[in-house]
Amino acid sequence: MGFCLEVSGEFACFTRPEMKVERVSYDVITPSAARAIFEAILWKPAIQWQVTQIDVLSPIKWMNLRRNEVASIISASTAKTAMKEGSGHLGLYADDQRQRQQRASLLLKDVRYRIHAQFSMTDKAGSEDSAAKFADMFRRRAEKGQCFNQPYLGCREFTCDFALANEDTDSITPIAETRDLGFMLYDLDYSNPSAPNPLFFRAQMENGIITVPSRNSQEVRG
Repeated sequence: MGFCLEVSGEFACFTRPEMKVERVSYDVITPSAARAIFEAILWKPAIQWQVTQIDVLSPIKWMNLRRNEVASIISASTAKTAMKEGSGHLGLYADDQRQRQQRASLLLKDVRYRIHAQFSMTDKAGSEDSAAKFADMFRRRAEKGQCFNQPYLGCREFTCDFALANEDTDSITPIAETRDLGFMLYDLDYSNPSAPNPLFFRAQMENGIITVPSRNSQEVRG
């Protein structure tokens, strides 16, 4: 079952993994970030989303920004304790942190994409589950603007607006630009949960359209 969303936001940062200190964004949204937007609207163990195409609707624009970041993270043991007991202190307050780091970020500005994706049923689907059931569920939630968590563009502070594509948005043509985007992060392979393996593919933008290969394609490399 396939759907098309139009997403937009003031800022975005799809961080390149090869940049260790300063955040530098890819030129466009990555398939994993696009998939996360669909999952924010509807995710169930019975379905799996696959992004098939990304249309870049706004010119690619950049901006530099310096941000203060904290070095601390919430410990996994604290999170596990809160999950078991049903309550716990999971907050992290920047004002209380002694170690802060000022980092420069190269962000995208005023982004707008049309994302095509489809879902397939997984082996966790029950006898009462069907593709039509989840398709209707997703359509209703997307039309009402409902989501389990606020979709974002790479970083959680860069939230995005989303809407189902319609006749008006379909008439918007992608940017007239063709370029080789190089190797881009495709997704993470969680076959080994303790050590996720990053997957990459060679992204090509043809007149503003990026065709995303399937996960099992030879174009996706680990």
